[in-house]
Amino acid sequence: MDKPVSYAQTDYEPHPLTDAGFDASAGALQELTRRAENKNQPPTSHIHGSSVTQESHSWLSRHLPHGTIEAVENKFHLGNYVMDRQTGEKTFEAMSIYVRVGMHLLYYGSAQENILHWKKTLSLLKVQSEKMGAEYDSPASKQHIIPFIQSFQLESTLSEMVKPDPNDYATFNEFFAREIKESARPIAEPDNDLVTSSPADCRLTAFPSVDLATKYWIKGFGFTLERLLGSPELAAQFEGGSLVIARLAPQDYHRWHAPVSGTVRGIKEIPGAYYTVNPQAINEPGTLDVFCENRRSVMTLERSTTGAPIAIVAVGAMLVGSIKYVNGADTVGTQVRRGQCLGAFYYGGSTVIVLYPRGEIVLDADLVRNSTVHNVETYVKVGWRVGTKL
Repeated sequence: MDKPVSYAQTDYEPHPLTDAGFDASAGALQELTRRAENKNQPPTSHIHGSSVTQESHSWLSRHLPHGTIEAVENKFHLGNYVMDRQTGEKTFEAMSIYVRVGMHLLYYGSAQENILHWKKTLSLLKVQSEKMGAEYDSPASKQHIIPFIQSFQLESTLSEMVKPDPNDYATFNEFFAREIKESARPIAEPDNDLVTSSPADCRLTAFPSVDLATKYWIKGFGFTLERLLGSPELAAQFEGGSLVIARLAPQDYHRWHAPVSGTVRGIKEIPGAYYTVNPQAINEPGTLDVFCENRRSVMTLERSTTGAPIAIVAVGAMLVGSIKYVNGADTVGTQVRRGQCLGAFYYGGSTVIVLYPRGEIVLDADLVRNSTVHNVETYVKVGWRVGTKL
């Protein structure tokens, strides 16, 4: 078994925006996606290998400049702590090696004045994300399914799926966006329409205000509701409101669901980049705010119980092939109910952000405490209670 690498915390300055440094990071990502084409190898042996093992450290050292890799390793924990809501256990979730490389590329895009490097980073991430999407849409990608299940020990979850037999999926992406039985994720307090639910199986943070979110979690420059939603008029409806951030890891069930019942009032597609949405990127001052840079789709609901607007923002991420709504959920005027599946992400980690206007929700105290006092995400599942309107 690989021995984890330990690092000391030191001051950190982003690495220089040099052609050689960028080319090294680009080459590392291209090598990872090339290795991921090996259909019979478990993903933990290449693209999803843990970034904290000696093997990964050695591999990165061969690809990245010594000063760069040393500086970033000294700064970051190379993973995230997550609190299990049911058990209260706090565990360390190691960063995948592809996300680790993405952290380097985020810094090459962080200096807005260096337009050349910024455009090169955007182009690279777009090409590699589309490459992985096409690879996993091909019939040959079906061979990836079993190694993926075994790598992430997903065997026990297959019975929850509408199609539990892995052989029934035509491509890896079809399996990745697999549909779950509704009975497997019952919603909390189904007779109480004032309760709101988690939109996904995810690592969740919850903040009673945007100010608290930017104080404790969203540290990159450029985050505003107007930029996130792509509309000053829509953003004004959520000033002083609350937000929930649901991060889906690659091994998670990769669909998102309605947190409340309501009527679809609008869908806005916003083109953007494919930066990593790992918390290490979100939490670091001086980087671009990736929520407002990445591709995203904004659904606006009119909540059935209160008539209030609710915004559900599906955010793409590094190596995400696409964001797709299901069963006509993106049709304006459609009625959706709490817990109903709205859409699916195809390959890669991703995020759903839910915005509530002022006074619309009192978030559950344990989620807020974990997000602010303990500064960790909380593992929750679709339908679990997140808060209520008093």
